[in-house]
Amino acid sequence: MDGAAARERIERVRDAVHRAVVGRETAIDRIVIGLVADGHLLLEDLPGLGKTLLAKSFAKALGLSFQRIQFTSDLLPHDILGMEVLDVAHGTFSFRPGPLFANILLADEINRAPPKVQSALLEAMQEYQVTSERTTHPLERPFLVLATQNPLELEGTYPLPEAQVDRFLMRLSVGYPTPEEEREILKRRRERRQEEVEVPSVLAAGEFRSMQAAAEEVEVDPSIETYVVDLVRATRADSRVEVGASPRGSLALLRVGRARALTLGRDYVVPDDIKELAESALAHRITILPEPWIRGIRGTDIVRTAVDRTPVPKVR
Repeated sequence: MDGAAARERIERVRDAVHRAVVGRETAIDRIVIGLVADGHLLLEDLPGLGKTLLAKSFAKALGLSFQRIQFTSDLLPHDILGMEVLDVAHGTFSFRPGPLFANILLADEINRAPPKVQSALLEAMQEYQVTSERTTHPLERPFLVLATQNPLELEGTYPLPEAQVDRFLMRLSVGYPTPEEEREILKRRRERRQEEVEVPSVLAAGEFRSMQAAAEEVEVDPSIETYVVDLVRATRADSRVEVGASPRGSLALLRVGRARALTLGRDYVVPDDIKELAESALAHRITILPEPWIRGIRGTDIVRTAVDRTPVPKVR
């Protein structure tokens, strides 16, 4: 699949999602890039901003199976993975899959789940498999986790392990709509006279996987790879940082850069692809020292500094 064909399909997906979601162009573009790059996404924002609607709309538009899990403090691993069930008629145990077995999984308020559940989810996110008792069950690809968490409400939550945060390809925020967009939301709701919004499936079976495969064919100049390495190393050298972005961050930045190029109809990466997505791909992988953290320094500040100070290559 060439860049023009991929872009045409992506535009169809965007149009389908916009039947349910008003505005949010940046968030939609980032989610498209993350899904094409075959990565898990962490949506960190306040309640009521449409994170669940976005996840459901993308699943329907892409023609993929969708499941939503509301994470709570009393959740157990088998509640999401499934369990071995006794077949009385035959006297044997068989595996009954849990809601984790879907192409797109919305992990709502993921930071409310206890560590055992986080560990079970981590295996699925990294290895694309589930272990029940002594048996391993592979997950159907694509398997993509769209997780949400409220950055303000901390009561009854468990901080996500650094290893799990690092598994998310990008961390995104949705943001409030503009006044015009909010009026359009109210108008659409009034006119359709129901809560549910019909989002059509616009891709045939296998088309989405073809787009993901096409992203792997996007060309990357060696100078772009050097630029990615320099950016990531700059996050580690910052004096305000305890732990900078890992090599997994370098790989993530390159993946999303290639996916962005494909969504824009190109078969090669340019420096702007990297600069545009550096914050989303790297900021959540950085741990700030206590004193700068108290002063309000965050991972996004570290990445912006790295982008400003790192020389941009000239690519022909």
